[in-house]
Amino acid sequence: MADDPDDLDKRVVPLPRKDGGRRKCPVCKAPTVHRFRPFCSQRCADIDLGCWVRGSYRIPTEQAPEGEAQLDRPEEDD
Repeated sequence: MADDPDDLDKRVVPLPRKDGGRRKCPVCKAPTVHRFRPFCSQRCADIDLGCWVRGSYRIPTEQAPEGEAQLDRPEEDD
């Protein structure tokens, strides 16, 4: 008999690591739950999504975004 999807959602199954330890949620460091992997809960997944939306996970660069002129550097005449 197959497991009911609702029953699977109620189980907390930590994901194992190759070294035998348990994986940790990147937001709160609690054990990871299979349903929300790599997070421990929907709350931590939503917190991480908010960080992406706000641009907290950006890589610093010297280039200006496409369509925007760089005003800091004066143009040089050749």
